[in-house]
Amino acid sequence: MTIALALALAALAPAACGEDKQADARPLVLKEQVSSIAKSGAGYVVSWAGVLTNANRWHFGENAIATITAVDAAGKEVVHMKQPLDAVPPGRSVAFSGQTTVSGRPVRVKIECGHATWSRVPRIPSAFLPFPISDVVTERLHEGSYLITGYVLDPFLKAASGVAVTALLRDPAGKLAGGGTAYLDKVQANLKRRFVITVDGVTGGTIAKTDVLARTWGTTAKPYIDLALAGAAPIHTVAPSTKPFVKDRGYQVLADRRQ
Repeated sequence: MTIALALALAALAPAACGEDKQADARPLVLKEQVSSIAKSGAGYVVSWAGVLTNANRWHFGENAIATITAVDAAGKEVVHMKQPLDAVPPGRSVAFSGQTTVSGRPVRVKIECGHATWSRVPRIPSAFLPFPISDVVTERLHEGSYLITGYVLDPFLKAASGVAVTALLRDPAGKLAGGGTAYLDKVQANLKRRFVITVDGVTGGTIAKTDVLARTWGTTAKPYIDLALAGAAPIHTVAPSTKPFVKDRGYQVLADRRQ
């Protein structure tokens, strides 16, 4: 009986390892999406935005593609686009957006994300610092159109050759209402770069919150990995201005009170 039990446990061991490997490569998830259709001149403008999440702690999701389709009232496909998405860092999300113009009137838009390839991180996940965003201002231009401005900073010693900044507009309930993207080059540490994003076709009334996410520009993890390998920029770059103490402010050891 003991031998039989040992053989049974040995047979189960590879299955458990296989489950761990599968869990280590969970698919990317399109956590949020929104789309809109607006009349423009002789045609229609189709806009969309989404948030893609990577639940894997030790892998980048690379080469993912979003497929955007739209059909008219008769069910005929009037939009079919494939949008390459930037690499998704481990345990994080990336936001994306897009826009196209068509002559026929769409009535329904669908966004789907295809399978990604996986690249194991060469450093601990915390080495891939997020790009700091500051001074975000959201202004309403006219009905369904907003202007978002702010600043982005490179958290690494090496300059980022390309950074994509996406603004996500949310209604009072927190639901995604629209989004837009701006692209910047040569983002450096300790030098704020201003971004300007225009989001059109926003529906649903009042915008209560704007989330801004920045990421390296590229379908593979290489740009982000190169930045992480170069090291993080120091947080404090200004020397202290106070004078040193004349006397060390130490403390005296209390007398030994052991009995």
